[in-house]
Amino acid sequence: MPRGYFWWGFILAVIGTLLFSVKSILIKLAYEAGADADSVMFLRMLIALPVYALIAGLLWQRYPQKRELMQWPLWAKLVALGFIGYFLSSWLDLKGLETISAQLERLTLFTYPIMVAILGALFFKQPLTRKIIAALTLSYLGILAIYAEEARMAEAGTALGTILVALAALSFAFYVLYSRAIIAQVGSLWFTSWAMLSACIWVVVFFAGWIDFNSWVFNREILLWTFLLAIFSTVIPSFMISEAIARLGPAQTGIIGSLGPLFTIGLAVWILAEPFTLWHLLGFSLVMLGVGLLTIKQKKC
Repeated sequence: MPRGYFWWGFILAVIGTLLFSVKSILIKLAYEAGADADSVMFLRMLIALPVYALIAGLLWQRYPQKRELMQWPLWAKLVALGFIGYFLSSWLDLKGLETISAQLERLTLFTYPIMVAILGALFFKQPLTRKIIAALTLSYLGILAIYAEEARMAEAGTALGTILVALAALSFAFYVLYSRAIIAQVGSLWFTSWAMLSACIWVVVFFAGWIDFNSWVFNREILLWTFLLAIFSTVIPSFMISEAIARLGPAQTGIIGSLGPLFTIGLAVWILAEPFTLWHLLGFSLVMLGVGLLTIKQKKC
């Protein structure tokens, strides 16, 4: 393969990681403008839906051989994974962000690779090594350090918010674990398009009947932040990361993805003026070390 092929993969992975990292910041800005988790999620997926529908339709026309693979059992699995990975996980994450900082949210969500390893041991008889246990211990000690600091600063709802984001990470871990077989069959680009499209439909249909539009706060700021969230922190990076995985492989893309919490914390301190104490630094270091241990293990396999 030409060197440029891999360098483009590296660039896509870095930019995709950065765009994904802005997600928490945009959500917080929408909350400051008066939105809540339900309205942000509804607007985000409503805006993203036609884009994913267009891309999925183009792929449907371009790859007729893949259409033959998509029998009803495979469609059912894809729709279910769209619900788990981008409906349930996203909603839990958004609800958690209502009460905790973007820093704590990002680091808690970042532990999903460890959850994937644990779930693999529980359901697929994959070995639970000492390195995985060490990664788990370090990561959650780090989250505990940041949680204790934010609880000390009297942030109401810190416990509930952290639990909700941890459940979001768990839900996404199930998505990652069970999506591997389908991605191997149809490819990451096809899978991403249709899984995200199904998630958008799940969200729009559910929240169209759930949201009380009469009491819904809506203004230009909310529309701006949710539009940026939908396009630049959802649609574009989802395809960038898929292409990066195709060019670099999941291990190297995952290593580059480790930059995500660093980006988010920097932006949270700069844009949202969130505090960054020695306890935040300790927690960040422990989580990065823990997930780093797991990434190194996966790279060697």
